[in-house]
Amino acid sequence: MDQTELFAGLGVAIGVGFLIGLQREQQSAGGDASSRNLGGIRTYPLAALLGAACALLARPFGAWIVGAGLVVLLVPIAIAYADEVRRDRDRGITSEVAFVLTFLLGALALTPEVLPGLKTRLLATAAAGVAAAALLSLKRPLHDWVARVSSEDMYATVKFAILAVIVLPLLPDRTYGPYDVVNPFHVGLMVTLIAGISFAGYVAVRVLGPGRGLGVTGLLGGLASSTAVTLSFAGRVKRDPDVAAPCALGIVLASTVMAVRVVAEVAVVNPGLVQAVAVPVGSMTAAGLAATLFLYRARRSSTGAEPVRIANPFELGSALKLGAVFVVVLLVARAAQEHLGTTGIYAAGALGGLTDVDAITLSMARLERQGLDPRTAATTIFLAVGSNTVVKAGMTVVLGGWTLGRRTLPAFAAMLAAGGGAAAALWTQRP
Repeated sequence: MDQTELFAGLGVAIGVGFLIGLQREQQSAGGDASSRNLGGIRTYPLAALLGAACALLARPFGAWIVGAGLVVLLVPIAIAYADEVRRDRDRGITSEVAFVLTFLLGALALTPEVLPGLKTRLLATAAAGVAAAALLSLKRPLHDWVARVSSEDMYATVKFAILAVIVLPLLPDRTYGPYDVVNPFHVGLMVTLIAGISFAGYVAVRVLGPGRGLGVTGLLGGLASSTAVTLSFAGRVKRDPDVAAPCALGIVLASTVMAVRVVAEVAVVNPGLVQAVAVPVGSMTAAGLAATLFLYRARRSSTGAEPVRIANPFELGSALKLGAVFVVVLLVARAAQEHLGTTGIYAAGALGGLTDVDAITLSMARLERQGLDPRTAATTIFLAVGSNTVVKAGMTVVLGGWTLGRRTLPAFAAMLAAGGGAAAALWTQRP
C-alpha cells in the first residue's frame, strides 16, 4: 500500500464517519432518544479511524486485530445500552448498529485484500456510508410509508416475489403447444416485467398520496393502470362537476404515460422493434403531451384528489390472469397470422386492446422476433393502444358526462389522428 492509497483510505474513512456522526448528532439534538448519549460528530469519525487503524495493524499481526478492535468498541456500547434498559427507556439499536457499521467501513477502506482496486474500494466504502446516512435521515418518511402499506399489500407482494424469484427460474425455457410459440419462461418473464412497471406506479401513488393533486396522480397512475385512473376521475366528475378540468388533465396524462409505457415494454423485450413502434405510438405520445399542456393551462384549481383505486399489481391472482391473457393473445395472433393473414392480426390487436394493451404489446414484440413484419407488429400495437384509448374516451362521456367528455374527447381524437397518420406513414417506408 503506497502513500496515496493510505491517505486516500484514511480520508474516506474519516469522511464516512463524519457524515454518519453529523446525522446522529443532529438527530439527537432533535430529541430522538435512540441516538442520545451515544456520540456524535466526533465519536463516529473516531470509530471509523479505529477500524482503519485495526485494518493497518492486521497486516503484520493478523486479522484478529480487527475483531479485537470491534470488541473494544462494543464493550462501552453494550454498557450504555444495558443502562438504558435498566432505566426502562424505550429505544432501539439503530445507533449501536451505526457504530459497528462505521467501524467496519473504516476497516474496509484500508483493506485491499477485500476489494483490491483502490477506486472500487473507496467508492464502495463511500457509497455504503452515504446509504447508511440516508437511511438514518429518512426515519420519519420511511415509517410514514410503512404505515401506508397494508398487510394485504405485503402478503400479495411476498407471494409474487416467490413467484418471480423462485418459480420463474424453474420454468422450462422451451416452446410448447400449437404453433410452437408458448414458452413458459418467456410468459413468466413478461408477467414480471408488466407487474414491475405497474408496481412502480402503484408504490408512487401510495407514497405520494392523493394530496399531490389530480395531475400528479394521473401521471403516476398511468404507470399502473390508465383505465383505473379514467374510471376513478370520471366518477369524481359525476359527483363534483367543478373538478372536470383537473380530472380531464389527469385522464389524458395517464393515457399519455400508458403510451410511453408501451414503448418501454417493447424496448425491454425487443429493442429492434422500438424504432417502428415509436413512429405511431410516439406520435400519440406527442399529441397527448400537447393536449396535456393545453389542459394544464385551462384547468381550474382543485384542492385535492380522491384516491385512485388501483389494485396491487403483485397480487398472485392478477399475475396468473395476466399470464393466461398473454398466452391466449399469443396463440390467437399466431393463428390469425396463419389463417387470416395480416388482417387477422390487426383484428386481434384491436379487439385485445379493448381490455389489455400490455399482452398485445408483448405478444407482437415476441412474434416480430420470430419473423413477423415489424411494420405489421407496430401497427397492431398501435391498434391496441388506439382501441384502448377509444374505450377510455367512451368512459369519460358515459361515466363523467359531457362536462368531462368535451375536454377529453378532443385530446383523445388528436392522439388517435396523430398515431393513425404516423402508422400510415410507416408503410411508406421500406421494410
